[in-house]
Amino acid sequence: MNADSLQQNLITWWLCPSQRTCNILHMNKEIGNRISEGEQRLQQWLGSIHARSGDLAASEAKVVDLLLVDPLFVGTSTAAQVATRAGVSPPTVIRAARAIGFTGFTELKIEIARARGTAQFFAPPEVLTADATLASVLETSIRAGVDALTALSGAIEISALDEAVDLIQSARQVFAFGAGPSATVAADAVFRLRTAGVITVSIQDYLSAMIAARLLGPGDVIIVVSSTGRTSSTLSIADAASSAGASLIAITNQYDTPLATLANVSLVVGGMPLPAQMAAAGSRLAQLVVIDTLVAALTLRDKEQSRRAERAGIDLPDMS
Repeated sequence: MNADSLQQNLITWWLCPSQRTCNILHMNKEIGNRISEGEQRLQQWLGSIHARSGDLAASEAKVVDLLLVDPLFVGTSTAAQVATRAGVSPPTVIRAARAIGFTGFTELKIEIARARGTAQFFAPPEVLTADATLASVLETSIRAGVDALTALSGAIEISALDEAVDLIQSARQVFAFGAGPSATVAADAVFRLRTAGVITVSIQDYLSAMIAARLLGPGDVIIVVSSTGRTSSTLSIADAASSAGASLIAITNQYDTPLATLANVSLVVGGMPLPAQMAAAGSRLAQLVVIDTLVAALTLRDKEQSRRAERAGIDLPDMS
């Protein structure tokens, strides 16, 4: 093979990442170097992204630059992987996605897939119907959990976790509250924090909880759990505690919600909209992991307090 032939083959290989496209180029001279319809849609979409990226923070610009250079990597990677390659933090990846018009990193990935004509791969699980098999129900449940934990790794801010641990460690008492499905996460927080030696209370009755929230003061901490960050009863409790001087830690799914805005510390787990059957399960799993992380960090920071709590639990009646 002479040098000219080798150069032509290299050019053809670079222009045609798939063998199918290369074969078409060799068979049909009229196609020339024209990109595929899917690639054209992707390039048009990237053009619109570039048009919206003129006024970004330096760290967010790194993420968008990577998106423009290698959109397929961004579309098939986690927020943490994108952050590593761009040299930024995972929360920066989420902020960059929002800065260019998306609700978060997940929606950005879906739009990349849609631009390529493969949105179904990234789409949320389909709504389960009455004739769904147990296998499909299990698969959907597993996927919801995996998606929730994947979103958590890219959404949560380590600095916020650290601040939350500091507040809980120095608190006189901790009050945990959640309404509806979030009540189970709040109840778990109470039990888990007690095992780490933290004086923690929870009241599910709304009126009693409101009185308790108003009786909190400086030095107290309230942990409020709400997936939407907009539940009216939850916001009322959070506002009452905050107005009384307590520090508010919110465990929620999104930034910029009323609860996240009100909180001293927001522990945001991220996630995408899911069918009704899976929505509570997915976010609850991520929220429970946040609770586990807080308890583990507290245990590591004050092992003696954890030992005292462990000794307090010895010889209790077996309730199992």
